[in-house]
Amino acid sequence: MRASDGLIARIRQIRRATEAEQPGQSPSAAPEQDQVRALESRVAYLEQLVEGLQDSVHREASRNAKRLAELETRTQPRALGKALSEDARTRGL
Repeated sequence: MRASDGLIARIRQIRRATEAEQPGQSPSAAPEQDQVRALESRVAYLEQLVEGLQDSVHREASRNAKRLAELETRTQPRALGKALSEDARTRGL
């Protein structure tokens, strides 16, 4: 029990020292403010990640839309017929 009594005394001593450094604040206000700041920074970091993900998804969707539009254009009957006749001419058929 004596080791725990010494530990409790040291904790009380540290608390008194921090309270003396911040006289205008209640003892529970400082940890809450620290937690709020930590949460705010975490939320800001997560917002940056989400924005990056949104940008990446938008770029990939745009890339896929362009590829799909190109494929649709190439498979139109008129374009497909033209490509087949050019291929036949180059192969000598």
